[in-house]
Amino acid sequence: MGARDLSVLSNPPPNRYPIQTEIYTFDKEIIREGILQELSRNGQVFFIHNHISDLPDLQELIRRTVPQARTVIAHGQMPGEQMEQIIIDFINYEYDVLICTSIVENGIDIPNANTIFVDNAHKFGLSDLHQLRGRVGRSNKKAYCYLLAPPTESLTPDAKRRLQAIESFAELGSGLNIAMQDLDIRGAGNMLGAEQSGFIADLGFETYQQILKEAMQELKDDEFAELYKDEAVQEAQTNRQFVADCQLESDLALYFDESYVPGSSERMSLYREMDQLDDEKAVKAFEQRLTDRFGPLPKEAADLLEFIRIKLLAKQLGIEKLILKEDRMICYFVSNLQSTFYQSDTFGSILQYATDHYRQTRLREAAGKRSMTITGIADTHTAFLCLQEMLPGFDADSAKS
Repeated sequence: MGARDLSVLSNPPPNRYPIQTEIYTFDKEIIREGILQELSRNGQVFFIHNHISDLPDLQELIRRTVPQARTVIAHGQMPGEQMEQIIIDFINYEYDVLICTSIVENGIDIPNANTIFVDNAHKFGLSDLHQLRGRVGRSNKKAYCYLLAPPTESLTPDAKRRLQAIESFAELGSGLNIAMQDLDIRGAGNMLGAEQSGFIADLGFETYQQILKEAMQELKDDEFAELYKDEAVQEAQTNRQFVADCQLESDLALYFDESYVPGSSERMSLYREMDQLDDEKAVKAFEQRLTDRFGPLPKEAADLLEFIRIKLLAKQLGIEKLILKEDRMICYFVSNLQSTFYQSDTFGSILQYATDHYRQTRLREAAGKRSMTITGIADTHTAFLCLQEMLPGFDADSAKS
């Protein structure tokens, strides 16, 4: 899906407080108390209402309810110069209450405004409510957000969940929690049935996607094999990758040493980036960036990159697990013995390699698993060359050049 890692900013600026968020029905007394409380500490108020035609009536209601409050209207159909002047005047404290549409959702930073009313809050999306609430509480003062909506029994289930989520996640740094709740409400995390909901949060996005991909491929290969028979034959003819990932084990030293990449966070970032490399071109580009930043690769780092190349080849060759220990390489092939892998050109090429190198190669099947053990593999480069030779259509002369 092209997803990338997330950087979560969970530490708020100093002297900030959580925004107290409460849900009410539209009540003049609640509005009066909220505005008077803010005016008593010389603060200002946002009142959000998304119907331009109703704004004058709302302004008149606030004037009658809180006569001492100085009010002004702003919306997106105003000329730009008039809108700009209203905002400047509000910043300069010439008005107490800004009655407006959701145009203030982004880009408005007025530290003195620390109370916001959102009328018809049930009609807003969760991200809109989060952004609107973020217009207050931008200083060291306690801020308040009043969400005005009809009684809960008259709301749709999704509207209830949105309001409950924005009320529950009021702590500073809760943006990611709100985003994940929004995804859950929209249906993400529920792709294979209701029982899957919430797994993204538990496993992490990348792992979830990997498990999902493997589960779908397993269904194609097993339960719905007949339905996808033609597709499987076509994929086998084009030598597709028969495994989603390959598990690697080794007794060799494969890592970025502290003397080469000093920072631990930097090393972890490199390991994560390296795990996403999916072809030789990407590996070469990654190696070039390492050399440019940290200098020539030490042996441990060079072997680590070679191990990534081994992993890419192993996936092409249908190897689910590869062990490189004690001068031996053990390859465990696709565990599903009914897989089209065993009728593919790829497996035929592997058998031909075993025949050509019968002295150092041993094929075996035990406990429903097929494997091949190759001796005389002392290092990662030898292992890479060995796997490369198993590829269909491998040309030794071209590889040397």
